[in-house]
Amino acid sequence: MEIKPKFGFDKLLFGMKQKDVEAIYGKANHSFIDEEDNMVLMYNALKARLTFYAEEDFKLGYIIISNPNAILFDEKIIGQNANESKEYLSKKGLKSFEVESFDSFSNLFNEDFWTILQTEFDEVIKVEIGAIIKNQDEFDWKF
Repeated sequence: MEIKPKFGFDKLLFGMKQKDVEAIYGKANHSFIDEEDNMVLMYNALKARLTFYAEEDFKLGYIIISNPNAILFDEKIIGQNANESKEYLSKKGLKSFEVESFDSFSNLFNEDFWTILQTEFDEVIKVEIGAIIKNQDEFDWKF
C-alpha cells in the first residue's frame, strides 16, 4: 500500500467521490459528518480515514493513514524513527518540515507535498496527506 503525496493512497486518488471509493473497497466500516460538514469514511482493513470535502462537491481531499504496511517512497514509514524518516524524506524532495508539538505528539508538516508525519515517542504513528492547491483557490484533483 503506497502513500503517494499529491496523488493519494493505494488505489485512491484525490478527487474521487464516495461511490468511486466504495466501488474499490466496499462500504466503509464507519462514517460520519465532521464539524465542517465533510463526509469522513473509515476503513479498518486499510487503517485509513478518508475525508470528502463538502465545499468541493464531496471529493476526496484528505487521507490519514496508520497502516504499518504503508510505503512512502519505497520504504515503510509507520513505526520508523522520526528523525531518520525526516532525513530520508529530505532526500526524496520533502526538504523542510514545520514542527508543531503538543503533549507527547509532534506533527512534522511539509507544505509543498501537503504531508504530515505524526509522531509520538520519536516514532511515526500516522501519515496525513492532502490534495494540493494549484492556484490560490483551486485543488489539483487527480481523478
